[in-house]
Amino acid sequence: MKIVLKFGGTSVGSGKKIINVCEIVQKVKKNNQVIVVSSALQSTTDELLELSENAKKGQVNKKIINDIVQRHQDAIKDIIQDKKIQDEVFEEVSSLIKDLEKTVEGVIIVKELSDKTKDKIVSFGERLAVPIISAKLRDMGIKSESFTGGEVGIMTDENFGNASPLMKVTQHNVKNNLSNLLEETVPVITGFIGATQQGDISTIGRGGSDFSASLIGMCLSVDEIWFMTDVDGLLTANPNIYPNAKTIPQLSYDEAVEMATMGAKGMHARALEPAKTANIPVRIKNTFRPDVSGTLINDQIIVKPEEITKAVASLNGLAMITVAGMNMVGNPGTAGEMFGMLGRNKINIIMISQSISEANITFLIRHEDLRKAVSVLQVSLLGKSGVTNVTSDDEVCVISIVGAGMKGTSGVAAKLFNAISKVDINVQMIAQGSSEQNISFVIHESDSKAAIEAIHKEFNMD
Repeated sequence: MKIVLKFGGTSVGSGKKIINVCEIVQKVKKNNQVIVVSSALQSTTDELLELSENAKKGQVNKKIINDIVQRHQDAIKDIIQDKKIQDEVFEEVSSLIKDLEKTVEGVIIVKELSDKTKDKIVSFGERLAVPIISAKLRDMGIKSESFTGGEVGIMTDENFGNASPLMKVTQHNVKNNLSNLLEETVPVITGFIGATQQGDISTIGRGGSDFSASLIGMCLSVDEIWFMTDVDGLLTANPNIYPNAKTIPQLSYDEAVEMATMGAKGMHARALEPAKTANIPVRIKNTFRPDVSGTLINDQIIVKPEEITKAVASLNGLAMITVAGMNMVGNPGTAGEMFGMLGRNKINIIMISQSISEANITFLIRHEDLRKAVSVLQVSLLGKSGVTNVTSDDEVCVISIVGAGMKGTSGVAAKLFNAISKVDINVQMIAQGSSEQNISFVIHESDSKAAIEAIHKEFNMD
């Protein structure tokens, strides 16, 4: 079999953890061809973002640079025994650090941080991690090489910070660059990173490392993609809220996307797109308990009578905005104008509901976008387009139930809201897509724990 193993930041957070990662690779490599995709060492990406913002203000944050250097040097000293390999990787990491410092100095001088330069700075997290992992594999007697995403052929547009791969050219490049290596060599590749046609480093945005792994898997027609993280798989609920949550053994691609969109830990929703396109099974597994089977995601829709719903998820950090006005009724273009303005201001809409009277439209956005969104709407719409009022609530959360078994099954919504009413929780907004695999509703943030407990028990997910 040909398998992509993607390791997240918590999996490679220290030298000891990198040894564990390499032992997993060694075990899987015995009977399979393996491609490794890695995130940055734990907390490095956040530090690089802070470093870039400090540089924009004309400040050099020596502590962050020293912490990053120390973290990676400690990992090398702790895990690599062969002196020659150790010296090689020290030299490579040192060269990368010098490049990072020069890039930061350039930002400090001009006090300007372009998206392109920010992408370059943030990319150092993954670029520092993969040489160390590859070196440890060589130290263990496994032939390995490290690459950036751009070096293996992931080519993107120039939307720095949230770049999109150019699919056809990427598929051609990755296949040509990696196919002949796999028989003997384990390539260790940066997640999150690509390159533009001009050769500039670009980052793929939120969930970029997961997406990179799935994309590489599609390009190489692998048999499976494994997302190695710090949980046993996708769970029936957030265990921090509901400790009795169980691992879900199998989900369809669509069910998994619904869960990942709701913030289920272990995978980003975007990551499943290439895998689904190529019909490649995905496994969510625990790096620290690799023998646990985890969650399998594939094209099979398995519905058991006792599993009408497979999970209940919550999404916090949201705000709800209601735009109202009696003159909106029958007035074409109001919604288009409103959402167009929000889109131009880079404000993402998470959920929408409109009454049949057309007198109000309610939608959810990220909490951090609330002030900007309300300001844009008030300035642009009040007294125009029939809008007379813009109100908001910044203490809400979304609860969703997910499961293919809901499709065509009567009484699911009644059962759901009966469970909610029993614990005296008020529902502020409801939405359900035509796929019928998800029912989402908005409640006060303080009620989320009680709602999840009630729903989990009502639908026998224990």
